[in-house]
Amino acid sequence: MAILAIFFIDPIEQDLAYHNFIDTNKIFGVPNFWNVMSNIPFFIVGIYGLYSLKRSAIIPQMRMAYGIWFFGVAMVAFGSGYYHLSPSNETLVWDRLPMTVAFMSLFAIIISEFINVKKGKLMLLPLLVLGALSVFYWQWTESNGVGDLRFYALIQFLPIILIPIIILSYPSQYDGVKGYWYLLIFYVLAKALEFFDAQIFNLLAGGMSGHALKHVAAAIGVYMLIVSFKKRTRLDVTK
Repeated sequence: MAILAIFFIDPIEQDLAYHNFIDTNKIFGVPNFWNVMSNIPFFIVGIYGLYSLKRSAIIPQMRMAYGIWFFGVAMVAFGSGYYHLSPSNETLVWDRLPMTVAFMSLFAIIISEFINVKKGKLMLLPLLVLGALSVFYWQWTESNGVGDLRFYALIQFLPIILIPIIILSYPSQYDGVKGYWYLLIFYVLAKALEFFDAQIFNLLAGGMSGHALKHVAAAIGVYMLIVSFKKRTRLDVTK
């Protein structure tokens, strides 16, 4: 229904005010210092996730998907960092592209772990392609003067809605799913920090803004998921 409904609303242009972050402090010659440097945790947890794969309880057939997930998280550090050096629609493309890689690979992993391994594996490539296309479609519409974020919004937010539904509706192949709940909780926290960007900046007397803390919170969520992967054990379930 959500997929059909998205085509019945008007195209959504990128609000240029989105680029006007409250914290524009230049430190050590780096513009928007904290919004840029707060992306480093993404690189750290992404690389740590890749390093931990051999010692993690993961579905063997989906090893590539887990690798792409952590690689995407690591690349968010560069994409988001590049964007925040000079926020604009042009640089925002490189922020959103690695995020869609991370979102789509995670969604395929969820399908594999909770619904069916073959379906998750089969959907990995199409999901990654759809994610990338959503970003490039938005970029193309912006370059033609009629920006349209509908496709990208669907790709980003529909999995976030479906993931908790899937977790609640299907049994996991592992003895614990709390890592995914931690990830979702910190994702929601990150969105809240982003929403109150200016208020948090003022509250902290110009130390860090809500947007910078958003990056840290999201990275912590990924770290919590990695820890759960290393602690959980596989159940005797065939899907």
